Amino acid sequence: MTAASVTLCFLLRTHQGHEEVLLGRKKTGFGTGKVVGIGGHVEPGESVEEAICREVAEESGITVMPQDLIPAGTVDFVFPAKPAWDMFTTVFLGRAFTGDAAESDEIAPQWYPVGQLPADQMWADAVHWLPAFLSGGRGHWRVVLNPDNETVASSTHTLES
Repeated sequence: MTAASVTLCFLLRTHQGHEEVLLGRKKTGFGTGKVVGIGGHVEPGESVEEAICREVAEESGITVMPQDLIPAGTVDFVFPAKPAWDMFTTVFLGRAFTGDAAESDEIAPQWYPVGQLPADQMWADAVHWLPAFLSGGRGHWRVVLNPDNETVASSTHTLES
């Protein structure tokens, strides 16, 4: 089975002298109840850039333009106990956008201090790659989950060449 092509965008802003990232509590579907990045599946015929701009608008009400996306790398999520959940994720950052975050049917967005991510409310894998991306790290991660589909069996990072 081929991994699903998905994309995530972590919008960043400076607020009251502190850097913040937009995350959201998932209200429906895969990962319900967890705090996640904004994003989703790439639809047939869509580029990853088109997909993430669409997903950010649908999930948060914020508009980000393709030329303002900052490529960060990829994360390959492998679920050996549930291969249908495998995802190949293209990750972007964004500092230029318009609009204010608004709740959608799928996500309740909230700004978090970059140095105080709600790790205990996120997927366990996030601590392996998200802080690196947010601090300017780039590259490719491969995260293999344990049979419980929650905890991380292994995480490997390859620098972008």
